[in-house]
Amino acid sequence: MHVDYAGRFAPSPSGPLHAGSVVAALASYLDARAAGGRWLVRMEDLDTPRNVEGADQLILQQMLALGFRWDGEVCYQSHRLAAYESAFLQLQAYGLVYPCGCTRKEIADSVLAIHGKFPHGERPYPGSCRAGLPAGRAAKSWRLRVDPVVVSFEDRWFGPQSQTVDKLVGDFVLRRADGLWAYQLAVVVDDAWQGVTHVVRGSDLLSSTARQILLGRMLGLPVLQYMHVPVLMDGQGRKLSKQNGAQAVQTDRPLVVLEQAWMALGFETFGADDLQTFFSGAIERWAGRFRETRLAPS
Repeated sequence: MHVDYAGRFAPSPSGPLHAGSVVAALASYLDARAAGGRWLVRMEDLDTPRNVEGADQLILQQMLALGFRWDGEVCYQSHRLAAYESAFLQLQAYGLVYPCGCTRKEIADSVLAIHGKFPHGERPYPGSCRAGLPAGRAAKSWRLRVDPVVVSFEDRWFGPQSQTVDKLVGDFVLRRADGLWAYQLAVVVDDAWQGVTHVVRGSDLLSSTARQILLGRMLGLPVLQYMHVPVLMDGQGRKLSKQNGAQAVQTDRPLVVLEQAWMALGFETFGADDLQTFFSGAIERWAGRFRETRLAPS
């Protein structure tokens, strides 16, 4: 039992929970409870243009209906802007932040000109403004100066991971052109503030982990453990998401929803008749499979 374990589930209130969200929530919840740890909920509502009014409360209602119970109060990123500003100023004082005047199209065109494609789906920043804004250009965003470094970590599902952040991603954005704080900065600051020790989330965020580790090091924050679980795909092979029209889960049959998520994580059903039996059985089975730091599903 890890009494110092703290995990979290961090949905964005851009719509209700869908089946893919439940898979991520279930994995995070089971890992925390199997370790005897805390499980926190954080609303990642910084991207205000995408927020849907009332979606946060709907998500919490859905989670309760599915039997999820979290510890403490729900954290809202929109209430934590001063913390992001403080971290930004700390990095700026270290000389690690600089203004960028490039548009998204300019960056995309530069990447295609250099690589002929978007490597691994990323658009590595070519460093156009690294030595200073070109004449006549105003700052649109602010970037973190990334030196050549290989970031390696052990993912508890996928095993050893390694990424050369400066080549794959380049100097990445901390404050966006629209003035909003970037996800990468906010999530690192909030995980530290909430005392999160273990991050369990979808594999679509696996490529973000190295830059979050790097940013955490620059801020002098604790090192976390990571597990990235497979994401659900739609009929066209795309990640099941709100942007792709994923339907809200029907919480009137919670056991069916949970069992589908359980099987999506690679487990077999075990004949639970109610939510209490399901969670107790699932926690026991999860603990048996993930006793060690990494023990990939068979």
